[in-house]
Amino acid sequence: MKTDFKFSNLLGTVYRKGNLVYTSDGTCLLSPVGNRVTVFDLVNNKSHTLPFSHRTNIARIALHPRGQLLLTVDEQGHAILSHFQRRVVLYHFSLKSAVTALVFSPCGRYFAVAIGRKIEVWKTPSTPGSSEGDERGGLEFAPFIRYRQYAGHHDAVQSIEWSSDSRFFLSASKDLTARIWSLDPEEGFTPTTLAGHRAAVYAAWFSADQETIYTISKDGALFRWQYLPSPDADLDNIAEDDERWRISERHYFYQSREHAHLTTAAFHPSTNLLVTGFSHGLFMIHELPSFSEIHKLSISASHIDTISVSPDGSWLAFGSSALGQLLVWEWQSESYILKQQGHFANLNALTYSPSGDRIITTSDDGKVKVWDTASGFCIVTFTEHTSGVTACEFARRGNVLFTASLDGSVRAFDLIRYRCFRTFTAPKRLSFSSIAVDPSGEVVAAGSLDDFDIHIWSVQTGQLLDQLSGHEGPVSSLAFAPNGGNLVSGSWDRTVRIWSVFARTQTSEPLQLQADVLCVSVRPDSKQLAVSTLDGQLTFWSLSEGTQETGLDGRRDVSGGRKISDRRTAANVAGTKSFNTVTYSADGSVVLAAGNSKYICLYAVETGVLLKKYTVSVNLSLEGTQEFLNSRLLTEAGPRGLLDDQGEASDLEDRMDNSLPGSKRGDAAQRKTAPEVRVPGVAFSPTGRAFCAASTEGLLVYSLDAAVRFDPFDLDVDVTPESTIAALKKQEYLKALAMSFRLNSPKLITHVYRSVPVQDIGLVVRDLPADVYLERLLRHVAKEADASPHLEFNLLWLEALLRTHGRFLKERQGEFAEVVRLVQRAVGRVQGEVMKVADGNGHAVEFLLAQPRKSVKLVEMDGEGVLGAAEDGEEDQSMGEGDDEREWIGLD
Repeated sequence: MKTDFKFSNLLGTVYRKGNLVYTSDGTCLLSPVGNRVTVFDLVNNKSHTLPFSHRTNIARIALHPRGQLLLTVDEQGHAILSHFQRRVVLYHFSLKSAVTALVFSPCGRYFAVAIGRKIEVWKTPSTPGSSEGDERGGLEFAPFIRYRQYAGHHDAVQSIEWSSDSRFFLSASKDLTARIWSLDPEEGFTPTTLAGHRAAVYAAWFSADQETIYTISKDGALFRWQYLPSPDADLDNIAEDDERWRISERHYFYQSREHAHLTTAAFHPSTNLLVTGFSHGLFMIHELPSFSEIHKLSISASHIDTISVSPDGSWLAFGSSALGQLLVWEWQSESYILKQQGHFANLNALTYSPSGDRIITTSDDGKVKVWDTASGFCIVTFTEHTSGVTACEFARRGNVLFTASLDGSVRAFDLIRYRCFRTFTAPKRLSFSSIAVDPSGEVVAAGSLDDFDIHIWSVQTGQLLDQLSGHEGPVSSLAFAPNGGNLVSGSWDRTVRIWSVFARTQTSEPLQLQADVLCVSVRPDSKQLAVSTLDGQLTFWSLSEGTQETGLDGRRDVSGGRKISDRRTAANVAGTKSFNTVTYSADGSVVLAAGNSKYICLYAVETGVLLKKYTVSVNLSLEGTQEFLNSRLLTEAGPRGLLDDQGEASDLEDRMDNSLPGSKRGDAAQRKTAPEVRVPGVAFSPTGRAFCAASTEGLLVYSLDAAVRFDPFDLDVDVTPESTIAALKKQEYLKALAMSFRLNSPKLITHVYRSVPVQDIGLVVRDLPADVYLERLLRHVAKEADASPHLEFNLLWLEALLRTHGRFLKERQGEFAEVVRLVQRAVGRVQGEVMKVADGNGHAVEFLLAQPRKSVKLVEMDGEGVLGAAEDGEEDQSMGEGDDEREWIGLD
């Protein structure tokens, strides 16, 4: 089995903090999710996460006007310059301090960054192949050069806005002023200060004609500035000193709620739209300069952090960090383009659907979310549980999901109609922590940490069938054998019991272990059992004989990372680490194990060898990710990260502690320290090409198809993209297909594949070397069937492949099992779509046939033509009352 899994996508988190950025064409939205950046394709309804990551959470992002360069800066001022289309990191550098604003100039030659009360303008590195790069002679040795530094504000700068010609820019600061700066020294220009606000100025913008400036402050005051003479000046003889920027109009946002203030604002010059967001979740749209209100809507229960307007001004993007919400709103039609929200509490469990196209996650917030693996979006959220959901599992047959919760209930959800159709409860109030479903889907079992019994219900009737007694401690994990014969339970009494649920006697002999059992997992062939214990041991047992086959010590493998309060090094904390979750792969050759650590370990079952360690996160904003502590952050009072510096903030609202009991707003149990990195659940996809992990940062997806890899198999100097296209033009289709597979370029393979004529598909498949290219071609056709609209063309390829090489596939079932599953899934999806269209057409035909039938009577006059016809709705007199046939009387 291949083990070179790469990070593919991040689900479950759509926005953390920072600003949102649209691409130049307005079709994609870039959102910072922790220390990564996720790109949401709003037109094709897909999302992907860029592969690079920062060491701390991202604070600001900016995209070059041409759309090639992406600049991201984290909380500590470390910046990464990457190529947006190729998803490749180009350069790392540090700005030495936290950044509060970042924006490229419209010409693309510079970018301005606000660092505290200073503003720095840097030259943008050139990219190869662009006109700028040709003018400068290609790439520079030192790509980042600071062009100029501006100082004048007395407090932190919150916003920077360029003029359309890139000669001037505006800055807004907490010192109650906004300033106009010149990029280069201009003759007759002096830096201007716009003062008059009574609260911190949040943003300032130029109008489209550059003749007007708008400034907005935290208290909701909007000022319009124009270059006007003094009111006392003589209009007939105006001196140059009398003209200056003056306030021409004042407008105010009045909010009825107490303590509601403006948190963010955005202005679109070409359409004169002003969008403002407030601390109580309300946003407003005004048209300037008339300040007429267009729209007002409340989208969140918490404050809005950032607003972004698309280049054409039709879509508005809102981000709220308190609940992790991301919203794209089309204000003209008043409809949602995108509305996503992740879990705002810790993830507890996850599972794949049997088809592999859905991932289900559960959390402490009481919600169950269903994620689409193809698009990366949440398609449905179940909120029936009233407390944290601790476990979930799919029935192997049908689209039924079972969840266990701390509210004392086990629920069954129908994922076709998206509803809860059954609720299972125990005779007494229990907090269920584990669940297992019989492969037939007829019986569901649940265990609790409050009781030592295992409860079993009938799915059909919802009645409690039995309570299995025998454990002397809380039941921590349950698993049914895939063959349906046994139920395996693990407990804190250091035993694993194997129950024969459907037999007459339900006694079991315990398997004794050396520590508390945390997780049990059964191999897909129902012959082996993997058990994880509290002492970090991973043991494998024979399910039929009840004997231990092998074992391994994983304490050193899972250990790593230190908390701020740790007094021991990361290497010496190994004794406290263990695996909380274990799962087998589809073929049972490897297991994935993870726990309260930043590592996911992949082991070979037969040899017990550690094949690979995957690092979940390197984000230093989380606890437990750093290997070495910085002694400079240690003070006499303890680690600096644990000290409460809230009382030293500059603003009164930041100094106020709203987390105390009895306060008007806030959570009394609000977390003051950073969240700890942990992996409560891992799962392999049914195809074996990917696995997902529920972590503190979200739902991480690792895949074998994450990136384009160059595979130099059977490659020589004559195999190039140009020679492949030449062979295709010569109608040498098999040769072109083989050359494209050797180059392993997805675009080239797709081009050659779609260029093969329908009548030649059978010949190409017949002469294809099956042992070399059959697996690749099947995989490509399955992906094409999922993504392309050419239904019949893809099915003709599949029919030819299976008809010609079916016996070869049957002889090597183990080798091609995963590819065959992909083909089955693709065919099943096509079948479902075709059947849906056919059913719709059938209903339409039935409706048309059920309408009353009318006849039209045509009359011939002297053989010269038609004189007239019967009026619409008039019955033909020649038809009998019971005659259902339509009669036409007309020209012979």
